[in-house]
Amino acid sequence: MDPRIEAYAKLLVERSLDVQPGWQVWINSSWLARALVQEVVRAIARRGAYPLVRLGDAGMEDVPFEVIWALETPEETLSEVAPADRHAWETMDAWMNIGAPENTAAGLELSAERRALLSQARHAMRMRRLSDEIPWVACRFPTAALAQDARMPLAEFEDFLYGACLRDWDAEGKRMAKYMDRFNQASEVRIVGAGTDVTLSLDGREGEIDAGHANLPGGEFYFSPVEDATTGVVHFSEFPVAIEPHEIEGVRLVFEGGRVVEASATRGEDVLIDALDRDAGARVLGELGIGCNPGIQRHIKNTLFDEKIDGTVHLAIGAGFATLGSKNESVIHWDMVKDLRPGGQLLCDGDVVQENGRWLL
Repeated sequence: MDPRIEAYAKLLVERSLDVQPGWQVWINSSWLARALVQEVVRAIARRGAYPLVRLGDAGMEDVPFEVIWALETPEETLSEVAPADRHAWETMDAWMNIGAPENTAAGLELSAERRALLSQARHAMRMRRLSDEIPWVACRFPTAALAQDARMPLAEFEDFLYGACLRDWDAEGKRMAKYMDRFNQASEVRIVGAGTDVTLSLDGREGEIDAGHANLPGGEFYFSPVEDATTGVVHFSEFPVAIEPHEIEGVRLVFEGGRVVEASATRGEDVLIDALDRDAGARVLGELGIGCNPGIQRHIKNTLFDEKIDGTVHLAIGAGFATLGSKNESVIHWDMVKDLRPGGQLLCDGDVVQENGRWLL
C-alpha cells in the first residue's frame, strides 16, 4: 500500500476532525477509496470511536446512491429524509466525505426541480457542518475520473493530490495568519481583475484559516462578508465554475446592495439562474476566500482544490458561516474561483496588499 494513504488517514482523523473517544463519525465514500477508508476506520478505532461507513458509487453524495433513488422516488418522498439517516445526522459527532467518483458526470440526468427538493431535504444536515456545530472534513481520493478531469495520468494526479494535502500545516497556518490579520483590520476589500471590480465589506467580521482542517487540501483563509454591502461586477473568465455535476463557463455576476442583480454565463446559464433563484439567500455573497496553497498552481476542474490555488480568490453565493458572523441562510453554497495572477489586485481599505497573485505584505 502507498504509505501516503496511511499519512492521509492520520491527517483526516487526528488533525482535521480530532476524533474523541465514543464519537460516532459518519464516513461517506465509494468503493474506489477502500484503501483509505480502511485506514481511516483503523485510526478511528485506535481513538476508541465508532465509524458509520456509507459506501456508494460516487462518494460525493450525502447518501450513497441518492441520485439513483432521486430519479425514481415520488416527489413527496424526495423532499423528506429517511428516519434512520435523520437520526444518524442528528446524533453523529463528526462528518467525513471522501470523494472518489468513478464518473464525475454522474447525476447530470437529475432534473433541477428534483435536485432542489433533494437539497432542501439535506439542508438541516448541511447546516450542522456550515455552522460548525460538529467537526467535519471533505476531501478526495485519487481516482481515474478525477485524474482525467485534471488532464493528468493517474500516478501524476496522485503526486499532485498528496503534495497539496500532506504539508506542514502548522507552518502553513502561521504564514496565512500574517495575511489574514491585515484583512481582519480592514473594513473594505476590493477585488480587481479581468472583467472584475467588486467591493465588499468585512466591517466587524473576522476570518478563519483552514490549515488542514475542514477541507482538504487546506490552504485558504476566508470570511463571511457583510450581507448588504457587496457592489460591482465579477467575471469568472479564467476557469469554469462547478456545481456538481454541472460545469458552467463564463459566469458574470453584478452585485448591488449585496445582491446579484444581473447574472449570465456563456454555457450553462440555466443552471446558474436556477441556483440563484433557489431561495432568498442564494443571491447574497456568503463567503470570500483567499487561496494560499503553494502546492496547487493549476486548475483541475475540482473546486476543493481550485479554490486553494495560490494567487486566487473565491466568492461563494448563498449560505455564509454563522461562526464568522454571517446572517445569510440558503440551501446553496457555491464557490466560484477568480484567478488574480494575471494582472489582478487585492486591496484592503484602498491599500494594495496583493498584486499579480504575489503578496506585498
